[in-house]
Amino acid sequence: MPAAVFHPHCSVAEEGLGMNDFWLYVWLRKVGIVAAHIISLGLTIFITLLSRPGTSLFSWHPVCMSIGFSLCMTEGVLLFSSDGSLFCFQSRKGKVQLHWVLQALVAIAGGTGLGFIVASKNVSERPHLTSWHSLLGVATLVAAGCQVLCGVCLLFPKRVSSVARLRLYHATCGLVTYLLATGTLVLAMCSDWFQGTIKGALWYVCVLLPLCPALVVMNQITNAYLPTYQRRRSGYESDHI
Repeated sequence: MPAAVFHPHCSVAEEGLGMNDFWLYVWLRKVGIVAAHIISLGLTIFITLLSRPGTSLFSWHPVCMSIGFSLCMTEGVLLFSSDGSLFCFQSRKGKVQLHWVLQALVAIAGGTGLGFIVASKNVSERPHLTSWHSLLGVATLVAAGCQVLCGVCLLFPKRVSSVARLRLYHATCGLVTYLLATGTLVLAMCSDWFQGTIKGALWYVCVLLPLCPALVVMNQITNAYLPTYQRRRSGYESDHI
């Protein structure tokens, strides 16, 4: 039986794997990250073309939201990946600055998209918050606000009692926000607007595609923060035995 692989930077999922399994896991992770880059960009372009921006107030809503939550938020997380970051040449400090730029674009695009859908509803005199898509969208914006608040607090670490814990909260809020955004996107594809154009097998492909970036982002965040939290908790418990 091949020896298990133990590496100081291994994730929980990698520990205890044989050498062949370890490299298979690494390559599958690299393929997944590349696919996440392609899918997030491809979905943004596809939704933009489908929306035909400028034809109505509503047409700008899916464009802004896809740019913000499908593209910018995905890249804002994946730029910290050690396996497939588009900014691997950047230092940690540079990546943090790029992360802030991308998250600021998420907030701007999200606020703009919200403004367009509110204006469109008001002009057409249609009621607000009448679908699961809209309700989950509001929850996504609230979670994004909590994430931004944690991120702003991290800019002033001297005023924070526990930076490590706040980073964990920030990452957790980011993961929840991303999963909510993915659910909102899938529900948008269940709307009459989307199903009126995309039908058949292509519709099922479109619904399944956002799950790939979501799984990659979830894997990256949990592997980056869960082992650290477990080590800190184990150390704390051993000190108090």
